[in-house]
Amino acid sequence: MPSPALAALDAAALPYRVIRHGPVRSLDEAARARGVTVPDVVKTIVVRRAENDHLFVLTPGDRVISWPKLRALLGVSRLSMPDAAAAKAATGYERGTITPFGATTAWPVIADERLRGRQITLGAGEHGTAVAVDADAALATLAATVADVTDPEPDR
Repeated sequence: MPSPALAALDAAALPYRVIRHGPVRSLDEAARARGVTVPDVVKTIVVRRAENDHLFVLTPGDRVISWPKLRALLGVSRLSMPDAAAAKAATGYERGTITPFGATTAWPVIADERLRGRQITLGAGEHGTAVAVDADAALATLAATVADVTDPEPDR
């Protein structure tokens, strides 16, 4: 039986390739295991706007959310990141496996504009598993809002 993420990709008729790579301990390790560069390892971050109001933010692996940019885009003064238990309750996925595909609630998706035009990898709802997809097709399927919402990762 496929994971909810793979079932959602199949239902959307979105072409993808499953990458089973086992445990990884860092973004660099994930990129090597997936055979891609760090920017193509997309982080799916759950952000809380209010109680029972979340969204997914998709960022390239070498970038982090710019909270001022994201707040301005959403027209809010406050955002937060839920703890691991709240993120799982909001999405159905554990941290490290979160993806907007097949989440228990179809929260809005915000994607950093740098994802456009790329082949990306995303979590597939299971530890040690990712999917490679065309970013533009995935963002269209997710009806994502695409904007400049990130800054460079300080350590890179």
